[in-house]
Amino acid sequence: MKFTLKAIAAGAMLAGAAASFAQKGETVKIAWLDPLSGLMAAVGTNQLKTTQYLAEEFNKKNLSGVKFEIIGIDNKLSPQETTSALRSAQDQGARYVMQGNGSGPALAIIDAIEKNNARNPGKELLFMNYAAVDPDLTNSKCSYWHFRVDADTSMKMEALTTWMKDQPDIKKVYLLGQNYAHGVQVSKYAKDNLKTKRPDIQVVGDDLHPLAQVRDFAPYIAKIKASGADTVITGNWGSDLSLLVKAANDAGLNNVKFLTYYAYGAGTPTAMGAQSDGKVYAVAYGHYNMGGDIQKSIDGYKKKMNDDMVQTSIHHVFALLDNAFAKTKSTDPVKVAAALEGMKIKSFNGEVEMRKTDHQLQQGLYISKWEKKSAKYPYDGENTGYTMAPVKYYEPFVASTPTSCQMKRPS
Repeated sequence: MKFTLKAIAAGAMLAGAAASFAQKGETVKIAWLDPLSGLMAAVGTNQLKTTQYLAEEFNKKNLSGVKFEIIGIDNKLSPQETTSALRSAQDQGARYVMQGNGSGPALAIIDAIEKNNARNPGKELLFMNYAAVDPDLTNSKCSYWHFRVDADTSMKMEALTTWMKDQPDIKKVYLLGQNYAHGVQVSKYAKDNLKTKRPDIQVVGDDLHPLAQVRDFAPYIAKIKASGADTVITGNWGSDLSLLVKAANDAGLNNVKFLTYYAYGAGTPTAMGAQSDGKVYAVAYGHYNMGGDIQKSIDGYKKKMNDDMVQTSIHHVFALLDNAFAKTKSTDPVKVAAALEGMKIKSFNGEVEMRKTDHQLQQGLYISKWEKKSAKYPYDGENTGYTMAPVKYYEPFVASTPTSCQMKRPS
């Protein structure tokens, strides 16, 4: 009897120890759902390769001892395809989801996860959003199961217009964007912010165009030229930015600045080339020449892939998850979600915090400028001989924006 009791006690202790360190050696499957076909395929392909590369890096040296496995699925930039892709990922054992291109697919993921997690306790899913930046995703449509690691549209516009406030040569602005939530929000926040920070600036144009459908931006460039604008603000990304910049250069629009969110994205550096020297700016959580450990990743990726690592927000995904796995000694999305709320870690752009109120990462932002690479800023964007060089850094509090999120937490 004594032997039996001791055996039971020992077994319980071993079971407790196993539970405490359940994550060590475990494989965590993450479903990556973004476009690998169509006009935005270059962007998606770059992001998938970045995700796979960083997963390999974290597999070599992480806190929790897990192994990340990436399941990449083409969602064709479609909310409907995204929902189907999510079901496929679940069938393959994924309980974590990554996505970044388009608020429509992001909302489809949030909706599907909310339903799944309510109906299937014990099989919960968790969404790590690395680039879908519509502010509504962490405001009116916020979800306990959704965490955004990129800065949203309003945060980036806060930083950008704070910088514009001190640029006296900016007098006339043209707003041009993609006709979906993000493009609409860029226009809205640009006008609201300029009204309070630089009311003397004239908005001389405000246009939206179809997402990932325009192949020739010459008509838009003609309108910009006719407006007398000295500056264009655009949230365009992918082919919509590459083709816009190319059309501007083809038309000899040399006296107009382009203030962008995504000038470093796949294909755009090549489109900018020497003609855009000193004309194109970007607001983002990082740039090509960050230094430190992230620079080793950026340079290592370049050497291995002959490509630029431009979506370093993906590093935040792995760093936050790894810390949560280590803290909870579990990979259960329910425990991990609770650990992520309010989490602070030291990252490549300073200390970042996953704000508990709405699950929006609070972080420092940079303004950078397209210029010839130099000894100080040596990174070569898409082998053009040019780089995005930092001109200003803003601490997290500068770009932080309030939230209206009424978070519904599971009981």
